[in-house]
Amino acid sequence: MTETVTKKREFDVILVGATGFTGQLVLEYINREYGLEGDLNWAIAGRNQSKLSSTAKQYLGADSEKLTIIVADSSDADAMAELAKRTKVICTTVGPYAMYGNELVKACVEQGTHYCDLTGEVQWMRRMIDLHETSAQDSGARIVFTCGFDSIPSDLGVHYAQQQMMSIHNQYASQVKCRIGKTKGGMSGGTVASMMNMMEEIKHDPGIKDLLADPYGLDPVNMPRGLDEQDQSTAVYDLDFKAWTAPFVMAAINTRVVRRSHALMKYPYGNSFLYDESMLTGNGPGGYMQALLIAGMSMLMNLVSAFNPTRSMLQPMLPAPGTGPDKETIANGFFNIELLAKNLSEDSKTGQWVKVKVTGDKDPGYGATCKMLAESAVCLAKDELEVGGGIWTPASAMGDCLINRLTDKAGMTFELVQQS
Repeated sequence: MTETVTKKREFDVILVGATGFTGQLVLEYINREYGLEGDLNWAIAGRNQSKLSSTAKQYLGADSEKLTIIVADSSDADAMAELAKRTKVICTTVGPYAMYGNELVKACVEQGTHYCDLTGEVQWMRRMIDLHETSAQDSGARIVFTCGFDSIPSDLGVHYAQQQMMSIHNQYASQVKCRIGKTKGGMSGGTVASMMNMMEEIKHDPGIKDLLADPYGLDPVNMPRGLDEQDQSTAVYDLDFKAWTAPFVMAAINTRVVRRSHALMKYPYGNSFLYDESMLTGNGPGGYMQALLIAGMSMLMNLVSAFNPTRSMLQPMLPAPGTGPDKETIANGFFNIELLAKNLSEDSKTGQWVKVKVTGDKDPGYGATCKMLAESAVCLAKDELEVGGGIWTPASAMGDCLINRLTDKAGMTFELVQQS
């Protein structure tokens, strides 16, 4: 374990953004699982005292008086520095992070405070890596982005699949395919807001387009690049899964995170490691038509959101930030993901392989995501991790420790389902 300066702090975790829709879900989960008198010392923070107090009372009742509430504005650098000084870990749901996350990340890096969030904003993550990687290594701050549905199931799923491959075949796989199966849940308003903000940023910095198109856009600079190309954009039949596949909207985030994990872990799967993601739509004509429909809708959405007039027309039809589904919808949601890790034999036919499944209960973007984020924060605060300071990914920073927490407490499963 690498010692950091976060050992002696007033709090283990401060949840920032507790009054937002997702923030409230995280607060509810932490209180239910860890309470106020257990071994996790936590607090909440935000910019509005009355809203914070009201939220605390809503979820904690009379016990809300025991919860520390901190008023701090994310745009106030001094307030963020004071906040970071008080805790081992900052856990934040305040997005879009490109708008509201800069000062908080900077404060955590400078104070040696660990950090986790729900961002899927590749351009912002790249900016934070370039600005703060070296300083985070020096201060001991572990900065971990994408601790929700994007990108924990993908990132930890690859980690788990490769562990199974090594255990069974005594070698890692040269390729992992991630296929999104049956899933029930709604689109996140926060994700929509982040996407719209990214389109606004592209107007002022067209270079962001090149970054988003780069399969290795989040990798450390001047490091080897693999053989992966652009994410899937059309209907494709997958012989390994015997099903048609369609583009997956989060692949542009998840694939970059998985590749960064591989690079940060010093390329254990080889310099030619391949990784891709798509959605399973079924076999036969029905699966093909569904894959075509999803591909067409994805292309249309990209086109509409790329231009100011059509983007303005689209926004009112999409979920607003800070909103979300009702409790019943969240409770009835779920996700199923399959990952095939394989090596090719000398004759290019599939040789050794394993197939694993990652599942989660609750709506992926809300109910499952809030549990993933909360357990990531507790993992950073409480578990003995092998890495020191730096800008990490879930798998490279927390790996098995986080898998254990998610399976023990958060309704997720990681299991081997088939092998060669």
